[in-house]
Amino acid sequence: MGFWRPAVATWFLMVWWFLSIAVSDPLPPCEFPAIYNFGDSNSDTGGISAAFEPISAPYGEGFFHKPAGRDSDGRLIIDFIAERLKLPYLSAYLNSIGTNYRHGANFATGGSTIRRQNETIFEYGISPFALDMQIKQFDQFKARTADLYNQVRSTPEAEKLPRAEEFSKALYTFDIGQNDLSVGFRKMSFDQLRAAMPDIINQLASAVKHLHEQGGRAFWIHNTGPIGCLPVNLFYVSNPAPGYLDEHGCVKAQNEMAVEFNGKLKERVIKLRAELPEAAITYVDVYSAKQGLISNAKNLGFADPLKVCCGYHVNFDHIWCGNKGKVNNTVVYGASCKDPSVFISWDGVHYSQAANQWVADHTQNGSLTDPAIPLIQACRKK
Repeated sequence: MGFWRPAVATWFLMVWWFLSIAVSDPLPPCEFPAIYNFGDSNSDTGGISAAFEPISAPYGEGFFHKPAGRDSDGRLIIDFIAERLKLPYLSAYLNSIGTNYRHGANFATGGSTIRRQNETIFEYGISPFALDMQIKQFDQFKARTADLYNQVRSTPEAEKLPRAEEFSKALYTFDIGQNDLSVGFRKMSFDQLRAAMPDIINQLASAVKHLHEQGGRAFWIHNTGPIGCLPVNLFYVSNPAPGYLDEHGCVKAQNEMAVEFNGKLKERVIKLRAELPEAAITYVDVYSAKQGLISNAKNLGFADPLKVCCGYHVNFDHIWCGNKGKVNNTVVYGASCKDPSVFISWDGVHYSQAANQWVADHTQNGSLTDPAIPLIQACRKK
């Protein structure tokens, strides 16, 4: 018996050692060579500025020290995604000067929707670059950069272009759908919007399928946030009826519709996994992250989440961030607050850099994703 006891102890030690290695040594990161993003102003890094009038100061000045094509004082969630993957910030596809697409491109533009809208461009702040157009732009980008790379492969210009073989290894990100709900709230009854949701979500699924046909295998899909908590939705509301607002002061029915939309989106993502078994498709619950930030703003060191940092918003007088206007015959400038880092809302519609960073930190670790996988492992299926 004296012989077997040390042997058994040694065996248990070896098992413990191998198990400890397995626990402490997770799968290596995916090492994505590029990111291709599709979305609206929540992830636009310069598209709408390139297509139309550039976004002006004080946008961007909190981090970039100048306007940077972003609807925030600084970085967006997509910028923090790039940082986490140790990749450069994405250049907008619509930029034509000094752009570098070696590590991806951004097809998002402010005001974009999943489903094309019938109204005149910008009637409701809507971009002409709906998701189907962004997908067509991606197809053109992929084809033209391949041709151009073949022409300049032996020159320094080749370093600004993607490699054809890396499209299948890239991460494809989506942050779009908020404007489909926003337009719906203005133009439809809730029943009509609810009836339109399956078509809207199926169009997003069709975009994912198309990118899969083009070689994409890793997809990171944000749901939509608590739109009823955007301060803009309260700018012209006075004496709301009982039950109109929730306990946080947000428009209750709008948030309920966002939750319903997200539920249908998650169901469709699960179905997509069965349809595209080679793909790794991650559903990211941005709604819960943003709702958690808003509901705990004070405890987290933030100001009232319904207060706006940039712009003049007093009673029913509204001068938008960076603009000038008259209030009681006095010229008023929509200036930035002194400390954007304590505000959740930058301009009434878009989040501040500090809020974007908080949401990124609480979604990229895998705690709010389905499957529960961190961003750096998003090429892997569970």
